[in-house]
Amino acid sequence: MNISVVIPLLNEQDSLTELHDWIAKVMLSNHFSYEIIFIDDGSTDDSWKIISALSEQDNNVKGIRFLKNFGKSQALHAGFEKAEGDVIITMDADLQDNPDEIPELYNMIVNDGFDLVSGWKKKRYDSVISKNLPSKLFNWAARKTSGVKLNDFNCGLKAYKKDVIKNIDVNGEMHRYIPVLSKNAGFTKIGEKVVLHQARKYGETKFGMNRFIHGFLDLITIWFLSRFGKRPMHLFGALGFIMFAIGFSFALYLGIDKLYLNPFGRLITQRPQFYLALSTMVIGTQFFVAGFLGEMTLRNRNDKKRYLVKDVLNLD
Repeated sequence: MNISVVIPLLNEQDSLTELHDWIAKVMLSNHFSYEIIFIDDGSTDDSWKIISALSEQDNNVKGIRFLKNFGKSQALHAGFEKAEGDVIITMDADLQDNPDEIPELYNMIVNDGFDLVSGWKKKRYDSVISKNLPSKLFNWAARKTSGVKLNDFNCGLKAYKKDVIKNIDVNGEMHRYIPVLSKNAGFTKIGEKVVLHQARKYGETKFGMNRFIHGFLDLITIWFLSRFGKRPMHLFGALGFIMFAIGFSFALYLGIDKLYLNPFGRLITQRPQFYLALSTMVIGTQFFVAGFLGEMTLRNRNDKKRYLVKDVLNLD
């Protein structure tokens, strides 16, 4: 199979038939073998009824229905698990992503050798204040933090080599950072393509300003995991050592001052430096213990392979 199109959705009953017909037209005109996987993320409208009808009419249509709304990342993860195509295309169900972009995205993966190609909605039809400006700030922060030079991390229209989506774990709300997860897994050939962004035709957006707040928090998480996920002691141990050293220095100063320089002065417990020393030493110890526990947890994890092999020699 050439292409799997993975489409997460929530309450998009009005656009599904039109989107399916558009994708099918593109696939047939380019002679692609394909499947369309709709993931209904707990819709309360007739989305699932329409997906069921499309599946009866077209054997290329497949569907997954969640018991409730679990989120876009979980929907993509479910679609990735079932996808069988050599190239996986993701797109939103609201008709703002253009299926006519699929052939070129496919060629960039198959012929140009990219592991991942992300769409870039250079010209947008969203509100400038509520989406465009926060999106630019978010993308700038993501580029600086992750080192992945993409202009539009939030674009739902992306293409992946099959090996990529089978070897990354998309959970929480990490769908925005699949390119970063891919880079961390060793898939470093990441490209970008300017794609046509269309105004929403039906319904209303499911995302508000809170997605950017969540996005920045997830960005901090993925930065930490990419830098220190396999060596938490390098961060927590260093912070703990610095804090403990500061506290110990204050304590040593207070001890020397009391014993030799000013033995008849104030009690040590009456000096603010004592509480500063005590607090920093306790915090430093806690940081160190956190790093130690993190290292122990990593070494006891046997549930998942944490590396990818490119080649082998003389092994069955």
